[in-house]
Order: sequence, then C-alpha cells, then structure tokens
Amino acid sequence: MSFMPIGYKIGIQLSQAHPLLIIGFAFIIGMVVVLAEPAVHVLNAQVNEVTGGEVSRSQMMVALSVGVGISIGLSVIRVHFGFSVLYYLVPGYLLSLGLSFFVPKLYTAIAFDSGGVASGPLTSSFILPLVVGACVSMQGEPAVLDFAFGVVAMVAMTPLITIQTLGFKSVMVVRRRDTVAMRRILAAADDQIIYFE
Repeated sequence: MSFMPIGYKIGIQLSQAHPLLIIGFAFIIGMVVVLAEPAVHVLNAQVNEVTGGEVSRSQMMVALSVGVGISIGLSVIRVHFGFSVLYYLVPGYLLSLGLSFFVPKLYTAIAFDSGGVASGPLTSSFILPLVVGACVSMQGEPAVLDFAFGVVAMVAMTPLITIQTLGFKSVMVVRRRDTVAMRRILAAADDQIIYFE
C-alpha cells in the first residue's frame, strides 16, 4: 500500500521540476524495478537451467532491465506529449511477431513468458501510480484515463522485443561464424596435391 502514494508523489514532483527529469528517472527506475520482482529471478534461473547456460541469467536480466526501462521511459514521453498508446503497441507487437519468424523458437517462448513476468506486482503498485502522478501534473486530472494507462501493456511488450533481439543476435553470430569458416575453406589452395599413404 505504501508504494502507491510514494509513486504518485514522486511522479508529480519530478514532472513539475522538469519533463526530462521524470523521463530519465522513469527509465532508470524501470531498469531497477525488474531486480525487485521475485518472479524475474525464478524465470532467469529456469531459463539458465533449461538452455544449459546458452541464455545466461545476466543476459536475461540485462534484456529485461533494458526492456522495462525503455517501456516506462516511453510511457512518460507519451504522457508528456499526449498521444495514444496504440502508436507504441501496434508497431511494437508487429515487430515482436515479425522477430518470431527469424529467431529460434526457444527465444520466442522465453520472450513471451518474460513479458508477463516483468509486469508483476511492483509494476502495478509503484510504476503505474508514478505515471498517473506525472500525468496529473503534466496534462491535468481529466487526462489520466487517456494518457496514464497502458504502462503495464508496454512493460509486457518490450521484453518480447529485447529478448528476441538477443536471439536474433545469437543467430547472426552463428551465421557469421559459418560464413568465415566457408571463406577459409574456399580460400584454400585447390592445386595442391595430397598424398595418401
């Protein structure tokens, strides 16, 4: 219960100081709030175990932290400029669904699970009141229903993109390694004679 009024007050006070201050704070607090979610630590341990270390805990934590930080920062930018959340959600989900065709299925499954895990109780009890407070300060109380909500949807969406990007990076590393190996094979001299004894 104490997180809600604290988040609300912080949102109001920081947005009154300067809009850039609340946007930067929202990004940083978004990165940190993932560390406090117990379900995230359980997910990271399970992913590390299931993949045999291919996807490490630190990779998962960085991808989730960056994803949640970006989502909350973008949510505050939306509150400041006052536009619909659909401008984020439609392209974001199209991108995440498009990435699912190019990454290993394991990364897609992990990404969709992590989207739900990242939007846990701390997000709804602290981050949502923070954005509501910023909206009250920047746009006025009547605008809360139009611009303050959608934060949880953003927090659920961005890990889909960041973790699948991690999978896309692993695919590109394997392709680059194969390309380099093929170049070495093709660059070898074909005119040398090999004697079998």
